[in-house]
Amino acid sequence: MTKASIPAERWSKPPGAADGPWLLSAGPGSLPGERPTRAAGPAAVLFDRDGTLIEDVPYNADPALVRPLPRVREALDALRARGVAIGVVSNQSGAARGYFGRDGVEAVRRRVEELLGPFDVWAICPHAPWNCCACRKPAPGLVQAACARLGVPATRTAVVGDIGSDMAAARAAGARGVLVPTPVTRREEIVGAHEWAPDVLTAVRALLGADPGEERGA
Repeated sequence: MTKASIPAERWSKPPGAADGPWLLSAGPGSLPGERPTRAAGPAAVLFDRDGTLIEDVPYNADPALVRPLPRVREALDALRARGVAIGVVSNQSGAARGYFGRDGVEAVRRRVEELLGPFDVWAICPHAPWNCCACRKPAPGLVQAACARLGVPATRTAVVGDIGSDMAAARAAGARGVLVPTPVTRREEIVGAHEWAPDVLTAVRALLGADPGEERGA
């Protein structure tokens, strides 16, 4: 049985597994306690990077190839205006495969923030599937690490992504997941999603309209 075939909620780190995720430099206002306490809506929203925030270019470490997807900047600004922490949770197995190092991931991060504004946390899995890490989605480690850095419970956090592993990671961590399908999203992933939206802005508007913790009885 491969790791991908193990339900995310049952997955645990085996002995000798790889170390945890990279937590990259974050934008201003990222320290816990700097944001007002919000009674309604999510306290944090975490986004997949490739295929959700920007165009999916396989194993990309070239800032010149970064292209934001439609309506993403508007969605992020809506969250910032409401005092919601925002972050990125991204599998980047190109690091483990030797295609790029941390500098390449940082270069893309800087370009993304030039185009889309600052994020409060970046949690990156630099491992390949065979490294048996606890952070590569669908495992919950990236979501957990981002929430810990932000000082926000997973039950007050939402994850927005374009494939089933994003939703599985959210579920395994106890967060709310919203799928934003793209042409690479499999039909069974859409059918299996508890929530989905046609684009990131619609997903964010739905998240701001309800408290995910209340919906799950947290």
